[in-house]
Amino acid sequence: MTVIKGAAVLVTGGNRGIGKALVEELYARGAGKVYATARDPRTVTHPDAVPLALEVTDPASVAAAAEQARDVTVLINNAGASSRASYLDSPLDDVRRDLEINFYGPLLVTRAFVPVIESNGGGHILNVHSALSWLADGTPYSASKAALWSQTNSLRLHLRPRGIAVTGLHVAYVDTDMTSGLDAPKSSPRDVAMAALDGIEAGAHEVLVDDVTRRVKSGLAGDLESMYEQLK
Repeated sequence: MTVIKGAAVLVTGGNRGIGKALVEELYARGAGKVYATARDPRTVTHPDAVPLALEVTDPASVAAAAEQARDVTVLINNAGASSRASYLDSPLDDVRRDLEINFYGPLLVTRAFVPVIESNGGGHILNVHSALSWLADGTPYSASKAALWSQTNSLRLHLRPRGIAVTGLHVAYVDTDMTSGLDAPKSSPRDVAMAALDGIEAGAHEVLVDDVTRRVKSGLAGDLESMYEQLK
């Protein structure tokens, strides 16, 4: 089991939304140090957090962050993006952007921090997925989250013998800037952060935050028409 109290934790995208709520909840649970990363570390507002510049798609930036945060035992890959690109009509670079940030970004960060966590006696990694890991929404965002889910499942097997547990967090809409234009039920970032940290401390393989997410996952056992009304 991973203990949050006293731990050194790094949260990518720790300046707003779920990331900001994670930083706040980590300190509420007694974390010893929390590195909150952002492209612009000046946007990190928590008074106790250690702001850290990080661009998750830039190997040099990732390496620099890992060099600065040598005491980390818990890594939370939260940073993400949604370009809302079209598979058929958008420039291919826009399609690639979601994969670069949501799939390759967490992988780059994980590869850099696994030796750090291992050298500190082991620890935990949490990747923020989505209910759209299991349900295509017509954009590369859901594809990137599906790929991240598969990545997490593989890394969990690779890292278990090395003393590093891996949790995947799945959630539907959350009340953040990314969903500000959507009229739909949304979880609060704080509720998501609490569920995520509960999952880390319990050693859960997966955390399903809300009823929508649980319903979508249960639908994987059915046929495609049950998941996609358009096919009926």
